[in-house]
Amino acid sequence: MLEALPGLEAVAEGELRTVPLARDIRGLRFWYPGEPERLTRLRGAVAAYRVRAWDVPRPRGLLGHQQLGELTAFLEEVGRFGGHRSFRLAAAGRESSVMTRIAEELQTALNLPHDPEEGELLIRLRPQEDGPGWEVLARLTPRPLSARPWRVCNMGGGLNATVAYALHKLAGQRDEDRIFNPMSGSGTLLVERALLGPYDAMVGVDTNAEAVECARSNLRAAGREVEVAQVDALQTGLPPRSFDLIVSDLPWGDAVGTHGGNAVLYPAFLAEMHRLCSRQGRLVVLTHEIKLFERILREQDRWNARELFQVYSGGHHPKAYLLGKR
Repeated sequence: MLEALPGLEAVAEGELRTVPLARDIRGLRFWYPGEPERLTRLRGAVAAYRVRAWDVPRPRGLLGHQQLGELTAFLEEVGRFGGHRSFRLAAAGRESSVMTRIAEELQTALNLPHDPEEGELLIRLRPQEDGPGWEVLARLTPRPLSARPWRVCNMGGGLNATVAYALHKLAGQRDEDRIFNPMSGSGTLLVERALLGPYDAMVGVDTNAEAVECARSNLRAAGREVEVAQVDALQTGLPPRSFDLIVSDLPWGDAVGTHGGNAVLYPAFLAEMHRLCSRQGRLVVLTHEIKLFERILREQDRWNARELFQVYSGGHHPKAYLLGKR
């Protein structure tokens, strides 16, 4: 089973359907007899789990001799694959005496420390969706799939990598695209597109020297060469129609930017991106300043826009928009 950010379930399911041997796909649940390693390369999902159900009316039933032995064998197999060094339980009432007992039994049986907050082998217990019993979900990897191995540098307000992946997939992936990432921050959008496949050219800019170096570090870790420059996105000096795809995670006043500043920035941004975008090009924008951005869209006549998705991530509900020239 896959876990996706709320709002990006369709993106994760679409990627899942490209996996050879994935069968009986029902949303994010599926049957897969192949090597688990293939699932760890998925980029539109937050996590991949192995799932097994037990016909017990309550979690206490998992403490039976047979059930506990089966549960231990199930988790040991996941642990051998993922190399997990600790575990934790995620379930309603995890502080209850039954959950405490389950954790104690598993700590002994698995020979792994129980770390309730940071345990690598994440074990979810919940009522079975289509039956009377309970199911156990064990995350295949010690860290979420969204915690990319290339991310060696973080910055406040950094974009979740699965959101960046979704933006590029829904914007349309074209080998001939000339791509621009204004206000590139730590480079998440640059790295995720660079890993997707060919493009004609790609460049990112940011006014913050620390952000530029952070993006360069992440690109190097990903093994990709992309130009990142310390330049104001609104004053690049580049000629008109330089890019076919412009994609930006605009500041929305959380870690970066302020509401008042955005009221000035957003119209200027749309005007300059209109100048830089080719006639048939696309502009993709992600922002949490939804009311402000949609008001500005209504007041302008340069762009047609449609909503791509609204996602829940990091305590926020930003929206993504796809814009094309009128």
